[in-house]
Amino acid sequence: MFKIIKKEVLAPMIKLLEIKAPLVAGKAAAGQFVIIRTHELGERVPLTIADFDREKGIITCVFQEVGKTTRELGTMIPGDCITDFVGPLGLPSHIEKFGRVVCVGGGIGVAPVYPIARALKDAGNDVTGIVGARTKSFIFWEDKMRSACSELRVTTDDGTYARKGFVTDLLREVIEEKGDIALCLAIGPLPMMQAVCALTREYKLKTIVSLNSIMVDGTGMCGSCRVTVGGETKFACVDGPEFDGHEVDFAEMSRRSVIYKPQEKLSIERYDEAGARRPGCGCGGEK
Repeated sequence: MFKIIKKEVLAPMIKLLEIKAPLVAGKAAAGQFVIIRTHELGERVPLTIADFDREKGIITCVFQEVGKTTRELGTMIPGDCITDFVGPLGLPSHIEKFGRVVCVGGGIGVAPVYPIARALKDAGNDVTGIVGARTKSFIFWEDKMRSACSELRVTTDDGTYARKGFVTDLLREVIEEKGDIALCLAIGPLPMMQAVCALTREYKLKTIVSLNSIMVDGTGMCGSCRVTVGGETKFACVDGPEFDGHEVDFAEMSRRSVIYKPQEKLSIERYDEAGARRPGCGCGGEK
């Protein structure tokens, strides 16, 4: 069993959990993810590693309550235990000294962008961070992103915080101002990542995107995260989750991302009908 050490509400429906998992924390790297199961009868779901502390043996996960399991996870509190917590999985982000780098986080994508931006800065890169959300209440981890970047720019779609606009507006400004950018990393909703890639293609700027949102099983067995990258079939979980955004077939990925919507809707309805109770979380010790 894996004990929850800390819980924090970051934004509406967006929560943070710190989980005691020494073996996972000891091997975790930026860009990787874990598979969790809240209880013995629960489904397995992937969560991106948002931070890790090797000395304390803690993994930080940030998630949005969109399905039955994430809603159930959101009811858990410090002292509760997660039955399964497997990882780190997926290929780590490729970190080296590129020069000037831009890291773009949209919505909850800020959480997985943070450790990557931090690692890139630690490697000697000049990192410009761009953070965007629909409205002010969905902006989180601004201070952490500032510490992980050489410069941070923030925008909201409705202009309720910082400046009004989209992350692509700021990205174009950064590209025009700095000129010699070697790499762009973008994580967020599919439409956002697609828009970023369309923009950077104009400038022939290499762009990496994370396709973690399409994963289900997380180990390559279910095949649900099949994506076409550069004309070849890849699995987001074992071949990624990061890929060259200019080679991703976003139209195909968008279609695949909604194929389980009916089942997800039914699962939530049944969960609500059952009273949306917190899972049985008695800890029998830690691993």
